[in-house]
Formats: sequence, C-alpha cells, structure tokens
Amino acid sequence: NEEIVSREFILKENPKAIINIVDATNIERNLYLTMQLMELGRPMVLALNMMDEVWANGGSVRVNEMEALLGMPVVPISASRGEGIEELIDHALHVAKFQEPPAVQDFCDSKDNGGAVHRCLHSIMHIIEDHAQKANIPLRFAASKIAEGDTLIIDQLDLDKVCRQTVVKPRVSREHIRSLQIDEVLTGKYTAIPSFIAIMALVFWLTFNVIGVWLSDALDWLIGCATDYTDALLTALQVNASIHSLIIDAIFNGVGSVLSFLPTIVVLFFFLSFLEDSGYMARVAFVMDTLLRKIGLSGRSIVPMLIGFGCTVPGVMASRTLPSERDRKMTILLTPFMSCSAKLPIYAFFVAAFFPGNGALIMIGLYLLGIAVAILLGLLMKNSLFKGEAVPFVMELPNYRMPGAKNVMLLLWDKAKDFLQRAFTVIFIATIVIWFLQNFDTGLNMVSDSQHSILALVAGALAPIFIPVGFGD
Repeated sequence: NEEIVSREFILKENPKAIINIVDATNIERNLYLTMQLMELGRPMVLALNMMDEVWANGGSVRVNEMEALLGMPVVPISASRGEGIEELIDHALHVAKFQEPPAVQDFCDSKDNGGAVHRCLHSIMHIIEDHAQKANIPLRFAASKIAEGDTLIIDQLDLDKVCRQTVVKPRVSREHIRSLQIDEVLTGKYTAIPSFIAIMALVFWLTFNVIGVWLSDALDWLIGCATDYTDALLTALQVNASIHSLIIDAIFNGVGSVLSFLPTIVVLFFFLSFLEDSGYMARVAFVMDTLLRKIGLSGRSIVPMLIGFGCTVPGVMASRTLPSERDRKMTILLTPFMSCSAKLPIYAFFVAAFFPGNGALIMIGLYLLGIAVAILLGLLMKNSLFKGEAVPFVMELPNYRMPGAKNVMLLLWDKAKDFLQRAFTVIFIATIVIWFLQNFDTGLNMVSDSQHSILALVAGALAPIFIPVGFGD
C-alpha cells in the first residue's frame, strides 16, 4: 500500500521534484526505477547512496559523466555517515525552483563509435532470451511480447550504456565475504532455526528479566515518588475528596499503568532495531518463510509477530508493509496471540493464584500456547476466510553491518512516541472510566466502599457466568 501511495502521488499530484535514492553497491538493478522516473519528465536528482562502501572496496562512479548521460544532477552520498546530504538538498531545491527536467539523450544511435547498433541488437536478444526462459515460452513468442513493450528495451539499453561508461565495479568486499561466512551458520539448513531460537531467547531474557525489569522498577519508583508527593500536597490543601481521588487513583495510576509498559517495549525495540539494521532480520524472514507458508503466510509476517511480543499495537502497525491485503489481514489477526508485555501482569496473577510452585514453566507454557493457537487459527483461516497462497517472497539479503546509533535511536523514539500516542490515549481514558464506575453509585454519589459502586453492580450481574471456573464472587 505504501508503494501504491508513493506511485499515485508521483503520477497524479505533480510533485515539484523527485529525489531518487539508489543503492550504489547494486547500481545496475537500482537504475531501472531511475529510468522509469525519467520518462515522467519531472525535475529529479539522483542520489548514489552507500558510496562509502563502493569507494572502500575499490569501486567508483564517474559522476560527471553519469550526469551528462542522464541529464540531471547526480550526488554521491552516505546516509549512515551524513555525507553529501546538504549538496543533495541544494540540488533538489534548485531543480524544483527552476523546474529542470532530465535532459534525456538518445542512447542508441549509430554515432557511438560504430558499436551502438551491435550493442542494441545484443541487448534486445539478451532480453528476449531472458524473457522466454523466465516465462517458459517459445523464443519467437517472447520476441513478439517484448516488441510490444519497447520501453523495456530502451531502459535496458540505457542502463547498459550508463553503467558501462560511468561505473567502476568494486571488488568483492570484506563485508560480503564475512556475511557469507556468518550465513553458513545463521541461514544453514540445520543451524538456522536453533540460531534464531537462541538469539530471540537471549533478546527476551535481557528484555523481560534484566534490562527491562530494571528500567521498569526505576520508572515505578519515580512515579511512586511523584504520586506520594502529589498526594501529600492535595491532602495539605484539603482538596475535595472526589477530585483528590480522580488525580491520584485515576490520573497518576492511569499514567503509571501505561508508562510501566514503556521500558519493556523500548528495550525490545532496541534489540529488534539492532537486529534489523545489522541485516539479521532479513535472514529471519528468509529462514521462516518455509514454516510460515504452511499456515498461509510469507516470511515477511515474522517481523510484525516478533514485534507483537513487545506490544501488539506496533506489531499490528508493522503489518502495513506487507505487500498483499490477504497477508496483512491474516497477520493482523494472528499477531495478538503473541504474548505482549501487557499480558505479563495477567499471566503473573493467574500463575501466582493457581500454580505457585511452577511459575517459570507455566509462563513459558502460556507463551507457547499463544503461538500454538496462532498456528491452528492460521491453518483454519488458510482453508476458509483467506483461501489461497501467500505472495511470492523475494528479499535482498544485505551484508551484515554494525547498526548506526542515530538510526537505532530515531527508531526507538518513533516507536515510543507511537505507543504513547496510540495506546496511551485508549488505556488512560479506560482507566478514568473504570475509576468513575468503581467510585460512584447509580445516583452519581461517591461511595466509600466499592461494593456499592456501578462497577460492582455490573460485576454482580456477570459473576454467575464465572461460577464454573471458581469465580462466583
């Protein structure tokens, strides 16, 4: 959907300029989009990202020649290091102000040292053969289909000439060699799943037992201090009892209940963003694709589900990047079965009440039960509501790299803000509503005993339903 929105905006809203960012380490494939954008005739700037890696491995791009061939500004940048960004913005503002579209050249003419015609024919035949092989159709039929779409041929010819004249390919990088060695373990036939389980177990242990718990305790202490100070101040000022209760029991406790989730969510997102930026999450999607296809999903769905262990709200939101509406809906329905941090207090309550001697084992069992129910429901939906197969899964596996601190912190801020804006409002309002129902009777008089409240009245009507499971009070 996000790709569709971007495409429709470019085609219909007439943007003043386009900044086209391409991966300079894989420039041939990335320039296909550039050629398609050039056909629109809109002012455009080409940004060659990750040029630091290209230069480090002995490659280069003759920027001036590429600018001359494409007829638009070309700016080498490194987004992770912040290099070239100001120059890129200056060029984008310039072409937008003066409305300078790409000055496209004729890439396939007979003046190109006598070799262009040969290269044209060679490229056309290459395209035709490739098309026939992929589509499993006769060569002659492929040729007629290609002729129907001469834009594809011109694009290929353009790319061949641009890359041949301007790009010095880098040697195989140390990062790529190292990534292949790591992948022998992390994506190996027999080691991929155990490695994934071990890594995620470490992440969850650090989140829920070490770092997250410490941060939650520290935050609870701060909120407790603030609550005690405010409570004492309101008592000293002899504030009305109902207002006093509203501020302390509803607002402060409501804020505290919401913020108590935040450290766990932030810590989990820190580890997940670290794994994402390092390149490992792409491998997780690749590894889990085979298993998820058995319940009708592709490997892409594993990321929202993993996020769902931290908090269901951003987990569901993360499903928006899935390319198929069917896959999005299935993932949204299954993600809540991943036990998020908000479920932990509920789990802890039931474990303490019914299984006091086997707490850890029962907690693990509840997590596994949620996953098992999600699998069973996925199998059911695959054969009923969402018949069919998941979309084909194609993913580029990036080299492993150390995540940038700025990227990780920006993601953490974005997720924390997202949670507070979306979840905070719902939970906070619910807390105030429950406070009201618990502290007032049907005549809107404040009660000293919650047994006489509106909430107790509703609970009394519902209590008989729960007698079979031992809750008749």
